Amino acid sequence: MTDNESQSDDRTAPFAALGPDTVLDAVEAQGHRCDGRSLALSSYENRVYQVGLENGDWLVAKFYRPGRWSDAAIAEEHSFALELAAHEIPVVAPLTDDNGTSLHWHESFRYAVFPRQGGHWPELGSTEDREMMGRFIGRLHAVGASDQFDHRPDISMERLGYEPREYLLDHDWIPGHIVESYSAVSDQLLDAIERVFDEVGEMNWLRLHGDCHLGNTLWTDSGPHFVDLDDCASGPAVQDLWMLFSGDEEARRLQRDDVLAGYETFRDFDYRELRLIEPLRALRMLHYTAWVARRWHDPAFPRAFPWLGENRYWEQYILDLKEQLAAVQSA
Repeated sequence: MTDNESQSDDRTAPFAALGPDTVLDAVEAQGHRCDGRSLALSSYENRVYQVGLENGDWLVAKFYRPGRWSDAAIAEEHSFALELAAHEIPVVAPLTDDNGTSLHWHESFRYAVFPRQGGHWPELGSTEDREMMGRFIGRLHAVGASDQFDHRPDISMERLGYEPREYLLDHDWIPGHIVESYSAVSDQLLDAIERVFDEVGEMNWLRLHGDCHLGNTLWTDSGPHFVDLDDCASGPAVQDLWMLFSGDEEARRLQRDDVLAGYETFRDFDYRELRLIEPLRALRMLHYTAWVARRWHDPAFPRAFPWLGENRYWEQYILDLKEQLAAVQSA
């Protein structure tokens, strides 16, 4: 098993043996007395359950997808979360046992146990909320820049661009009548992305959340907190910012300025990185479709993403990539 994300597709249902009794037994193996309640939470890559305790409290048990990360990579995720929590940055860090261990095995599954944290998805509808989110990420990055990952992946063109493209072409996912179109536009897109990165030049990379969209953030009366560092990675700071911006160009500019005003309270931002927003969006588009395809043998994926088998999805995907190519070229 490598330290980085597995690029192989699943040939079996990876969580077929993970039943309710296994979940409860795993939590009780860490010294928690369960009352039999368990609720599956929304998660495709891993399996996550809210588990009730005899004292009326709740815990969250996260079971990692077999083969995706090495033990060292997961341990580094946990270490980063605990480091952030030690700096009083609001993240949900895993619970540790008496030996300081946070990653456990039960039967054939690796898992971790977390405190349950409530909240709702943020809307970032006001300047105050956007600046607060910027301060939150700025504090996270200040800690992230103080050290480096050894076992987590990079925000790289190879992992997010070239490998997904080759996977879709090599495994016959693209309908025959648009294979050439996909091959051509994805090749042009990757060339354009590479040109922008080359023009921006050398940047300071740091430890990131890596998948910083609103769905991975919960908001309470005291502000935002992250509930999932499963995709933490090394990369440019803007990777943790661009997914927060939505709407037309003027709306995104306003959101960006507010978030960066809060961010720079705790850490300087390299404004050259703003040119990377459209290239990073393009890499996410390339990676996302291949990610769904790689997981197709997990029964949860055909149920959740049935459109992947439809010609009209792929035809629209080609059009979306062409539109994104124009956005990258004008970055």
